[in-house]
Amino acid sequence: MLRHLGTKRTYGHNVRLASLLGLIAGFVNAAGFLAFAVLTTNVTGHAALFAERIAMQDWKTARVVALWMFLFLAGAFISSLIVSWVGRNQRFSYVIPILIEMTILIGVALLGYKYDKSLVAKEIFAGSLLFAMGLQNSLVSIVSGSIVRTTHLTGTFTDLGIELAQMIKKRSEDHSALTKRIKLRLAIIFFFLFGAVAGAYLFRMSGFHSFLIPMSILGFTLVADIFRITVRRYYRKYNPFRKKHSL
Repeated sequence: MLRHLGTKRTYGHNVRLASLLGLIAGFVNAAGFLAFAVLTTNVTGHAALFAERIAMQDWKTARVVALWMFLFLAGAFISSLIVSWVGRNQRFSYVIPILIEMTILIGVALLGYKYDKSLVAKEIFAGSLLFAMGLQNSLVSIVSGSIVRTTHLTGTFTDLGIELAQMIKKRSEDHSALTKRIKLRLAIIFFFLFGAVAGAYLFRMSGFHSFLIPMSILGFTLVADIFRITVRRYYRKYNPFRKKHSL
């Protein structure tokens, strides 16, 4: 799901990627908003807030919002840089960004009880989640070839509207590819919304410990990908039938 790049990726890989990481983004967005009153998966609203604070000459808040936007950008930049350093064709190039995101979610889950609703605390906690979502959004975009983005729905709804309009006028032989793209957009929307509902519900039940749920999903995704690679390597190395036919 994560390790396949370029021509090796299939439609199924992108659907699974959109479903799991869209679920995580929706969860973090809702739980983060309830925890800190800040949207933590995109910067669109922050741009408007930044402009409004500038107009009101509230320089302190404007600085914080500018930092949040920068942290999302920094997360995207660092994720891309890590993949470039490791090498886009390396099977484990995605591991480091995922581990960083998991570490941030664990930190919020375990240290959230220290949140005192001050501007500094909000700056740190919300900023760390924005950085994590920048990491995730960049990684997903690189892995899927810019087909999947999971941390916000604005572009997804726009693409869905365009593709639904195209569906009406396209010839029947074009419907198959369009249908796949529409199903992918719907998967992103559904799982983002499902994750948001789950995040809101579980945060009200268990507070900051609820952030351990998306962390666990990320861990499962990582282990499942690595385990499949290990099993495949073992099979190729020790399968006697394969060896016999390779002679």
